[in-house]
Amino acid sequence: MKTAVIDIGTNTLLLLVVDEQLRRVVDLCRFGRLGKGLDASGRLSPEAIAKSLDICREYRAVMTEHDIKTPHVIGTQALREAVNAGDFVGPAEEILGAPIEIIGGSREAELAYLSVARTFPELGDSCFVVVDVGGGSTELITANDGGVVSAVSVPIGAVRLTERYLESDPPVVGEVLRLDDKIDRVLAELELPAGVPVIGTAGTATTMAAFSLGLTAYDPDKVTGHRLSPEDVVKLRQRLFAATTAERREMPGIEPQRADVIAAGVAIYHRVMHRIGATVLITCDRGIRWGLAYELAAK
Repeated sequence: MKTAVIDIGTNTLLLLVVDEQLRRVVDLCRFGRLGKGLDASGRLSPEAIAKSLDICREYRAVMTEHDIKTPHVIGTQALREAVNAGDFVGPAEEILGAPIEIIGGSREAELAYLSVARTFPELGDSCFVVVDVGGGSTELITANDGGVVSAVSVPIGAVRLTERYLESDPPVVGEVLRLDDKIDRVLAELELPAGVPVIGTAGTATTMAAFSLGLTAYDPDKVTGHRLSPEDVVKLRQRLFAATTAERREMPGIEPQRADVIAAGVAIYHRVMHRIGATVLITCDRGIRWGLAYELAAK
């Protein structure tokens, strides 16, 4: 019996289908950009809604091919925040044949931790920080002694920060400084451990790994477990901020639909690593969709 999980985020819609042994059957990523313009308007745009509903139709067809009637669907920051979220949620639920659970930031953090703990059992009882950079928010989870010590969701994400601070293409120095200052001010309010590894989940982190590996075709198994030093992250950040969006689209490992927001996402990881003096960034393809799949299997 197969299980389907759909993660509806600010930038992407993800479909994961696993079998009874939790083996990947289908793992799709599509860019609905539900959060486009949301930071300024507080609303989902008609264009973003229409595009995301088309993706829901595609996913419904895929699930039907695999004899799945009812998926498990979660929505995150864009649907938490938009005053007209119902304009998308109602039609999407009808298309998918399932309710959409709009989860809070703490729930996102729990699922991100679960996916990392199951993916990297060798981490054991050690201390580490899981960082899930999304389009509209970032979740930071401190783990130690085999469990969650703290989990927080902050309203900084790759799409939100790009729209708010990076007007030029490529960004000018003043824009980048204002971006870094915003991230630093948010991180300064958090209690985080020092000198521990960062485990990066979700699209920004996996794109960083794919770029580092020079992948022309995305491979989740190669991306998962890839290690980036602080120096690697600094070099990647510098290269992305120096390039135009069009130039980023041509870089191996960077999906064209992510090229306009990837620099801001990398900046978040850079500032997190600087803030805690992280020794390494370890990337994990298995984000909150996998966390939910693990949780459902346990039940």
